[in-house]
Amino acid sequence: MELKQTRLEWLDALRGFTMILVVAYHVSTNGFGEIEKSSMALPFLVLFRMPLFFFISGFLAYKSDFNWTGSRLGMMVWKKFRIQVIPTLVFLLISLIMYHPKFWNHFDQYLATPYKMGYWFTLVLLQMFIIYYVFAFFESKTKRQSWIPITVLWVVALVAYAVLYMPSWFRFPKPTEESWLNYTSFIQTMRYFHFFVFGNIVHRYWREWQRLFDSKWFFPVLIFIVVFCCSDIFKWHTLKFQWTNLPRTTAMYGLMLIVFIAFRYYQEQFTKVHVVGRCLQFIGVRTLDIYLLHFLFLPNLKMVGDFINVNKRNFVIDISESVAVAILVIAFCCLVSSVLRISPLFKKYLFGRKN
Repeated sequence: MELKQTRLEWLDALRGFTMILVVAYHVSTNGFGEIEKSSMALPFLVLFRMPLFFFISGFLAYKSDFNWTGSRLGMMVWKKFRIQVIPTLVFLLISLIMYHPKFWNHFDQYLATPYKMGYWFTLVLLQMFIIYYVFAFFESKTKRQSWIPITVLWVVALVAYAVLYMPSWFRFPKPTEESWLNYTSFIQTMRYFHFFVFGNIVHRYWREWQRLFDSKWFFPVLIFIVVFCCSDIFKWHTLKFQWTNLPRTTAMYGLMLIVFIAFRYYQEQFTKVHVVGRCLQFIGVRTLDIYLLHFLFLPNLKMVGDFINVNKRNFVIDISESVAVAILVIAFCCLVSSVLRISPLFKKYLFGRKN
């Protein structure tokens, strides 16, 4: 059962909330110069901020009544390519010009890394959409709809993810700098695609998942599992070697679902009637603009990072400083985005919008 259109406001707000966490993380690492080992907030944010982004993307990618044809498949792929690749390359060049005067010497170097100076996200999301669109096209040709194909895709995505963290089991060699996995950032697709597919599954069977979310036992059990797994990740370290990723992955799924359930439960607070809802929704619909622009406006406040690294173990101060500066950066990005959108050319080719 597909989600009703009137309920998409809280999803936009959730996407806006996640964007704040993404910018806050980059403020902490790139702006403050924090290191994860001395930070209370960074290791925790890493567990669910990007998984939640891909989960939402996969959730919204499902269209139950979409009529898949070859021409529509090509149209959808080209649309995503135009929206995500062209702007990414433009802003990657701008970033190199701003921070590396001899940027041609660095261009190939940064293309060879899977992170692309932070601009990997849109490229990876494009790959996820292409894989899913091709899957959905062939799935639509089957005579009877079933839960089996999408479940198989999720299992395959989980196996690809496990390959990265259990290479000795799968005899998967570590990719070299010249590997296509790094040049295309496909290694990041392998790392996060299973969250995209899981979000798609939740939307496909929304009625059943809502019953699960509303049951008396599910949320308390989820909280208990997350606390247990986080305790093992950050304190106990009971599992060794490749098994250490098991509680980490479980915590990622758990935290992602906790945030998702919380926004769904309080969805009335995230409508445009409320100030917080309006602000988060505005950020949510401008995520591409903010993501592309915010790397250009991160502050250089290494003294803040030095203070946090020395006076560690304070989650409230750590996260509050990062979020406060992140909100300022996001506000400036929205201002710049609004100015650039005056041009129909910029609106279409920089931010993928026609109106």
